[in-house]
Amino acid sequence: MAAKTNLLSASKCNHATTEGKAIRKLHDGGGLYLWVYADGGKFWRLRYRLGGKEKSLSFGSYPQVSLKEARAKRDEQRKVLDADLDPSAERKAANLRKKLANANSFEAVAMEWYNKQLHTWVPHHASDVKRRLESNIFPTIGKRPIDQIEAPELLQTIRKIEARGAYDLAHRVLQVCGQVFRYGIATGRCTRNLSTDLRGALTPHKKQHQAAVRPEELPELLRAIARYDETGDKQTRFALQLLAQTFVRTNELIGAEWAEFDLNNALWIIPAKRMKMKAEHVVPLSKQAVFILTELKNISGSSRFVFPGRNRDKPISNNTMLFALYRLGYKGKMTGHGFRAVASTILNEAGFNPDVIERQLAHCERNEVRGAYNRAEYLPERKRMMQYWAEYLESVEAGAKVIPLHGYVA
Repeated sequence: MAAKTNLLSASKCNHATTEGKAIRKLHDGGGLYLWVYADGGKFWRLRYRLGGKEKSLSFGSYPQVSLKEARAKRDEQRKVLDADLDPSAERKAANLRKKLANANSFEAVAMEWYNKQLHTWVPHHASDVKRRLESNIFPTIGKRPIDQIEAPELLQTIRKIEARGAYDLAHRVLQVCGQVFRYGIATGRCTRNLSTDLRGALTPHKKQHQAAVRPEELPELLRAIARYDETGDKQTRFALQLLAQTFVRTNELIGAEWAEFDLNNALWIIPAKRMKMKAEHVVPLSKQAVFILTELKNISGSSRFVFPGRNRDKPISNNTMLFALYRLGYKGKMTGHGFRAVASTILNEAGFNPDVIERQLAHCERNEVRGAYNRAEYLPERKRMMQYWAEYLESVEAGAKVIPLHGYVA
């Protein structure tokens, strides 16, 4: 490296002016200059020759980049020149590598995968997936290039979730990471799915099913709901009764709009955008369900929602029915989802075709071709089953014995 003489000082840099010129260049030795402009701006540049051509490289502005820092940058780039390399070209290559690394970071690949899947998910599931990544994964390995992450590094990140006692969440987050790695493999950003390397490394967890009453406990629950007006409002009582009648998912019920109902033909057609698996779902309505909906018409008024909240332009909250069950004394004993479990149990015991029950529950259809035309699959059988179910609920609430009609032929 050629010897150089430092000509500048912090004081000279601070007080440097153009002295009436448009631009003044103050030399510090070794090709380092401080360019001073008439508007007061001061910028560092390194001037060098390569292949017989003069070139320059910017080091930033003064005083954001101090004299000491500018000299260190000059010395670093002089070493590059001594290796017969072009500092400008090397900087561009480094910036490109950084840009590619950012584009191939775990977070970038994950969000690209997330946006690809978004149209297939209901809003609350999409929110859950994003929150799990942002809270548990991105802070530790999000900025790391996905192809440079190693299994122990991913395991250490997941074990931070386990340390909170959230064993089920740890497994769920690892599952999401596995989907991201698979997408990374498919798009050429990595070659291994590290989640498979961690099989058996996490603390086993017992899947917790959402609380549901036993079939023999159903009559008392129905009677408690029927008395809900004594402590709560009529709309919530109707919501619980309609949830029991239709056993749809809670989100599907609270977001129901009047435009989805054909009361004349006793059908409720839930659009694909509101279903968990993004497939339109038909719910045959019993006479009892139609009666409830007719009563609800008087309560909802001009709102487009069947169950409007205080703001008539929005539906009731997710917790409305859950808190109502709490008030009835069923905290930890019953949830909105529990109506699906108890209906499935009783209808199976009653002898209905399991395929008919599963179709009415709108469980995931793994075969996409089949799923495209199963909207009305088993509809006549489902209509008979839903009317049977409504009459069953009515009878046990009134005090009939809780004995399913084994061998019922739908």
